[in-house]
Amino acid sequence: MKISQRGAIPRFIVMDVMKAAAEREASGAGVLHMEVGQPSTRAPKGVVEAAKQALDGDLLGYTLATGIEGLRDRIARHYQEFYDLDVSAERICVTTGSSAAFLLTFLAAFDPGDKVAILRPGYPCYRNILGALDIEAVEVPVGPDSRFQPTLDMLDAAGGADLDGLLIASPANPTGSMLREDELKQILEYCREKQIRYISDEIYHGITYGTEVATAAAFDANAVVINSFSKYYSMTGWRLGWMVLPEDMLRPVERLAQNLFISAPSLAQHAAIAAFECAEELDGNVARYARNRELLLAELPKVGLDEFAPADGAFYIYADVRKFTNDALDFCARMLEQTGIAATPGNDFDPVNGASYVRFSFAGSTEDMAEACKRLGPFLQAAK
Repeated sequence: MKISQRGAIPRFIVMDVMKAAAEREASGAGVLHMEVGQPSTRAPKGVVEAAKQALDGDLLGYTLATGIEGLRDRIARHYQEFYDLDVSAERICVTTGSSAAFLLTFLAAFDPGDKVAILRPGYPCYRNILGALDIEAVEVPVGPDSRFQPTLDMLDAAGGADLDGLLIASPANPTGSMLREDELKQILEYCREKQIRYISDEIYHGITYGTEVATAAAFDANAVVINSFSKYYSMTGWRLGWMVLPEDMLRPVERLAQNLFISAPSLAQHAAIAAFECAEELDGNVARYARNRELLLAELPKVGLDEFAPADGAFYIYADVRKFTNDALDFCARMLEQTGIAATPGNDFDPVNGASYVRFSFAGSTEDMAEACKRLGPFLQAAK
């Protein structure tokens, strides 16, 4: 029987690391989880209470494909409160996580054979989803010289006017690097001049360390902005995200959403309205991430990991491990087996140079981060 080549896309390696970690835990051994970009805290109390009320009120039928009116209105108000930006609720589309938002965006904006530039290293699912849709992912290699974000010269080298789209995350996964506001404006102007559709992954907004974030929606009405309740709002398993769409994509995205998803989970939608009123609790989570970040930035160099991307936002350290290995897959497997530390090999984010990098997530407890630093020392010493 025939099987489509769409399913032949590369695996999402971090999910395999999670599986190996779960198997270790099932055997009775402990794991320090630094592999997955998932807050170790539960959803905010207000969200949980709102979910209970929604269950009691039997409000769990299908919703409009673009989301319930109350949530779309509240997301629009969030842009006024957080960015001082007036965004119409009609431009908001609620999605089944940011994953569905990327799929809907790629389907609505691009045709098979179109070229969309993405950064390398970068979130692997961009490349893999584009590949499944027969859209060419044009990789733009970035590194320490540009703080792991692109320059206009890099975009020219990647094809410039031949590009149909450009997707940038700020803060980025796996590096945590960010575009400054002036850099974002320059790139948006570049895209306008060359008729390139700009897609802004802003799912780590709210998790930054002394650097202000800017939304692409403030500077270009033709940009697609994607966000999620998974990271700052600590609601990964609730599978809820949103898009701010340009006018010309509203109806195409709605039609696609109707047919592919019907609607995002209604329980999550009703509950998520309350998330915006939980800033004190959520900012407390970010304060913990900041402590974890400072701990790792201070302790990792002491054990030999002294080269990493600038962790301006998100909750990752993307560390250069080439002095210890040129095979990050094997390195991470041995590290899990010998130390109980689960981390993600850079191969997931960079199929060319990623074997020399490892991503450590610091979204867990501060105690776990401190314990990981203790265990890393002997392991790295033995790896030299």
